[in-house]
Amino acid sequence: MYLATAHDFEAWRNAARTLLAADVPPDAIHLRDPDDPPTLFANEEALPEAMPGVVAKRVPRDFVEIAEKVACHRDGERWDMLYRILWRLTHGEPHLLDVASDDDVHRLLMMEKAVRRDIHKMHAFVRFRRVETEGVEHFVAWHRPDHRIVRPATPFFARRFPNMRWTILTPDESANWDLSMLTFGPGVPADQAPEADQLEELWKTYYASIFNPARIKLKAMKKEMPVRHWKTLPEAALIPQLLMKAPERVAEMIARQEGSRRSARDYLPGEHDMPSLRAAAASCQGCEIYCNATQTVFGEGPLDARMVLVGEQPGDEEDRQGRPFVGPAGHVLDAALEVAGVDRRRVYVTNVVKHFKYEPRGKRRIHQKPDAREQAACKPWLEAELNLIQPRVLVCLGATAAQALVGRDFRIGERRGEVIETDWCPQTIVTYHPSAILRVPNDEQRNSMRSALIADLSKALSLVDQPSKSGQNHYVQNYDEQS
Repeated sequence: MYLATAHDFEAWRNAARTLLAADVPPDAIHLRDPDDPPTLFANEEALPEAMPGVVAKRVPRDFVEIAEKVACHRDGERWDMLYRILWRLTHGEPHLLDVASDDDVHRLLMMEKAVRRDIHKMHAFVRFRRVETEGVEHFVAWHRPDHRIVRPATPFFARRFPNMRWTILTPDESANWDLSMLTFGPGVPADQAPEADQLEELWKTYYASIFNPARIKLKAMKKEMPVRHWKTLPEAALIPQLLMKAPERVAEMIARQEGSRRSARDYLPGEHDMPSLRAAAASCQGCEIYCNATQTVFGEGPLDARMVLVGEQPGDEEDRQGRPFVGPAGHVLDAALEVAGVDRRRVYVTNVVKHFKYEPRGKRRIHQKPDAREQAACKPWLEAELNLIQPRVLVCLGATAAQALVGRDFRIGERRGEVIETDWCPQTIVTYHPSAILRVPNDEQRNSMRSALIADLSKALSLVDQPSKSGQNHYVQNYDEQS
C-alpha cells in the first residue's frame, strides 16, 4: 500500500494527480495528514510514476470547489474519501455528485456544509481589540474555529477592513493584514490574545441598543451563536440580563410601535384593590378584542388564595356568563382539581387575556389565539391580580400563560410539571390547558394528558404549605382552614 501525506488541498491534488495517472485504485493508497501517527498496517512506498500515454482526466468543477472546502475539515479520513470519489468520477461514474443518497457523496456534502458553516461563524464572531505599539494602531482578535479555515475565511476581513492593520490568531494558524498583503503564520494559544480595550464598552452599548427581544429564540440563538464562542464575544456578558428584561422591552416596543393605540395600563384604577380592578376592567378597550366580546371576564376566587391558576383567555361560555373556566374546558379543570384534592373555591382562577377572541362560523364562535400585541396589551390586569394576591403557587395552564409569565421560549413538552421560580411566584408550574385535552382525538393520549394535569395540580397543592425558594411567606393561616 502506498502512503502519502497531504497538509492542504494543493498537496492532496498533486498526490491525487500522480496516483490517478498511475492508475492506482483507492484501496491501494492511504493519504494522511503530516501530523497523523504512523500506521502499523501499511508499508510506505514512494508514489508511483505515471503510466506512459495516460491523458489527464477532467473532473466536474463542482467537485474541485467542494474538495477545496472539505480539505479544511478536521476529519483525518477526508483525503482518502476525496480520492475515492475522484476515482469513481473518472472511472465510469461521471454524474456521481448528483446521487445525494450515495454514502460517499452524502458524507462529502455534510463535511463541506460544516466547513462553510464554520467560515460563516468566523466571519460573524471575530471581535478585534485595539492595541498600540510605538504609536502604530493595530487590531488583534483570537478565535477558535472547528476546522482549519483560516486561509479561506480571512480574505473576507481584508476586503472588509482594507485600511486597518489586523491580526487574527487561532490555535492552528494566524493571519496578518498589513494594509497591502495578507500573510499567514503559526497558531497561538488563547492566553496570547490581548485583553479588553475601550472599544468593547462602545460595542456593548451599541449591541444592547440593537438587541431585539421580540425576535429572540434562545435555542436558535445558541445554535447560531454556540456558547463556546461566547468568551471571545464582549456582548455575550450582556445576553443573560437582556434576556431577563426581554418581556418588559417587548411590551415597550409594542407600545412605541402602536403609537396611539392603548393598552390595559391606560385603564388601571388609582387604587389596586380587587373591586376597583374588576370595575375598571369592565370598560377596558386596551386592544381590539373588546369590540366583539360580550364582556370582560375577570378572575375570580379568594384574595388570600395561596394558589392561582392562569389560562389563556375566556371561551364562548365564559364570555356569555362573565366567569372564567365555566365551559367545557372548565368542566375538565374542575374534574382534575377534584381528583387532585384541590378545592376550586380556595384558588384564584384567571386568564392572561380578559376578552374572548373568536372567528364567527355560522352560529358558532371559534376560538382564536390572541396575538402578542393583544397579550401584552391585556397583561397589566394579570400583573395587578398577581401583585395583589401574591400566591404561594402559580399554575400556568397552557402555552400562552407559560410564555406570558415564564418566558417566550418556554415549551410545555420539555418542562411541564417542573417547579420554576419566576418574577410572579417562586413556585411556578406549567401544565396542559384543559382545552388542549378536549382537542386530542386519541383516547389514549387524552387520558395521558388528563393524568399529567392531575399530577401537576397535585404537585402544586403539595407546594402550597412549603417554604418558597425566596423564603417568602405571605400567609399565616393554614390552607385547609381558609374559608
